Parts: sequence; C-alpha cells; structure tokens
Amino acid sequence: MKILILSHRVPFPQNGGYAIVVANTIKGLVNTGHDVSLVALNAKRNNHESQLPDEDLMGKIHYRAYDIDTTITMLGVAANLFRKTSFNVDRYYDPEFETLLVRELRNNDYDIIQFEGLFVSLYLPAVRKHSKAKLIYRAHNIENQIWWRLSQQKIDPFKKSYLRMHARRIKSYEQQKLNKFDAIAVFTGQDKSTLQEYGINVPIEIFPVGLRLEKYVVDIRKTEFPSLFFLGSLDWLPNREGVEWFLDNFIKDITEGDLPVKLYIAGNDIPERFDDYEALGKIFIQGEVDNALEFVNSKSIMIVPLLSGGGMRVKIVEGMAMQKCIISTSLGAEGINFKNGHDIMIANNRNEFFDAIHRCITDEELCIQLGKNARLLAEKEHDINVVTKNLVKFYKTCCKG
Repeated sequence: MKILILSHRVPFPQNGGYAIVVANTIKGLVNTGHDVSLVALNAKRNNHESQLPDEDLMGKIHYRAYDIDTTITMLGVAANLFRKTSFNVDRYYDPEFETLLVRELRNNDYDIIQFEGLFVSLYLPAVRKHSKAKLIYRAHNIENQIWWRLSQQKIDPFKKSYLRMHARRIKSYEQQKLNKFDAIAVFTGQDKSTLQEYGINVPIEIFPVGLRLEKYVVDIRKTEFPSLFFLGSLDWLPNREGVEWFLDNFIKDITEGDLPVKLYIAGNDIPERFDDYEALGKIFIQGEVDNALEFVNSKSIMIVPLLSGGGMRVKIVEGMAMQKCIISTSLGAEGINFKNGHDIMIANNRNEFFDAIHRCITDEELCIQLGKNARLLAEKEHDINVVTKNLVKFYKTCCKG
C-alpha cells in the first residue's frame, strides 16, 4: 500500500510519546513492505533539522518537513477570546504548508493518508479535495478532555473559566471534524467510547502503543535501588502539572527522611523554576538526557503522577518494556491492560502514593517482580509487529468500504 503520514511535528529524534508512536508506526509499515511518505510540520520551538537520524529508515521513506512558527503570544491569546475556535489548534494552520501538501497529493496517488492528531486535521478539506485516498484520523488524545481536566485542577476562577472555554471550543471542533474522516484509530477503549458518545459514527478501532521491543535491553546491574524517577516532556501541560503536584506534596518527605530515596526528574522543556525544587543529594532536576533508555535503566521506580490528559501514556509502556516498577495514577495508566499490584501499582492521592513508594523502596524483590510482570505484558500487547499487522488489516478494510 502507498501510505502518507501527516504529522504536526517532526518525529525525529524520538524524545516524546508522540514522536515515538509516529516513528514506530512508520518503521512498522516500512518493515512490512509498504511505501511510506511522511510530511511533517516542524514547529519553531522543536527546531529539528529536516533529516532522518535513524539510519535504518534512510532511503526507505519519502520525507518532507515544513518550518512553522507555533509560538503563543499574549496578543494572539487575547484576540482568540473573541473567536469560536481555539488558538491551540489554529496556530498549526499555514497556507504555504497547505500548498506544499496539495502539490504532494497531485504528484502521488495514495491509498491511505493518516492524520496524526487534531492539529493536522486543519488540512482535511484540502486533502479531501485533492486525493481519493481513504483518510484515517489517529486520536493521540481526546484533546478537549485535556483542557477540561486541567480546568478541574485550577482554583483561580479566571483560569478555570478560561480553560473550560477552550475545552468547549475544542470539543465542538472535534465533533464537527472527526465524522469527516473515513475511519479513526484510537489507543484506548475509553477514547473509543468517548468519541462514540460525541456522536462520531465512522468506524473506530483500538490499536495500543507499539514498541520495537528488541531496543529495550535491561541491565539490572546498572540500576540504582531504591530510586524514583520521572521522564517526560514538560512542555505538555498535564505532565508539568502532575510533576509539580508530586514535588509540592513529597519534597519534605524526600528531603527530611520519611521517604529515604533519591528523586530524578528528566525530560525536555523543563521550566527554569523547577530548579528551585533541587535538593543536594536528594532531588535532581536533570533536564533532557542524552540517552533516555540508559536513564530509565539506571533508576528503579517510575512515577507517573498524571492528574489530567488522555490517551495511552507511551512512557509507561516504555517503562514496562524496561522492566520498571511503575507507580501511576489510574488516569496515567488508562488504556493499559494492567492488574493493580501485579504489573503496575496505582495511587490516586497523596496517601496512596506515599504508601506505594514506601512499600517499593523497602522491598527490592517486589520491585523486580513488578518489573518482570510489566515486561511480559508489554511483550503480549505492545509489540509493534503485532500492532502494525492489525493496523494494516484496518487499512484494507477501509479501502474496501
């Protein structure tokens, strides 16, 4: 099949959940013999060069990237107050990119065009007009839920009202846009149910996050026990909010000895104010690490204190593949077929997190067994080869329709 992937960011390097999912999808499709093209927006804040660092993909896909400035300005936010759409979506529209995309469609006859998330759905009318391909939407999140759940965490009435306004606008946009696709791929059963409740009546199928599991090599000799860690991009608001909540609630326990364990925070786009949380020999704000898997291997207990957001958390699936003991909120582990206390430990408030951490840092055998169980679950349900095979079946079904 001839397949075009449309992405709102360049998925190289794979330094975040979105990039990992998009890149692994491309690799899975290429490895199964399909002709794959990638057209990506390259947001100014990401600033990645238009090249593929993955040598195994060089020469195997057709690739174009287009630079776009998605910077949010106070003037832009203020102006958006008087519109019916959300600035968070609108900032990804660029007429010159649309022209480039139309040229791509005129020069190629695609069987499938997959839109990776809501931000590239802005180009759906142009794509529909200039291509006979079946158009697939992949919902990385139910975008309005992120804003709504963020609003629930706010005390300030203006911030709460502002976030709810954007949630309503994005929900309205999702409801009127998604039925115009030929089919939708989601990561979780919860997301499928939500879209159906919204009145989305095109075919919707569930495909979990897929990983190339051979990349995830564990060397327990290099693992510090006990140690807590968080790894994720803090330019994504739910991650930032969750980490702040965790630090505010546990900084004294970690620094004053009730929880005798070191905490490492790593990821890209960590705000400078997080440096204030550092505590000598106890809490380490490391920023972006050179090798994410080496970092994960070197620590023993992954924390995922997610209070808002949606979809399936790629970093949890990666943690499972690396045999990590994982403590997550129910929301953070949403969509993963876990058994609480067997593959993942669930904690939804401060007391539950405290008890789970205390139990894990005092019982290394428990941590090791949880990690082994998590790896088995990853092998059973998150192998990219199996996920890709099912995705291609879905494509073929859509093409028959």
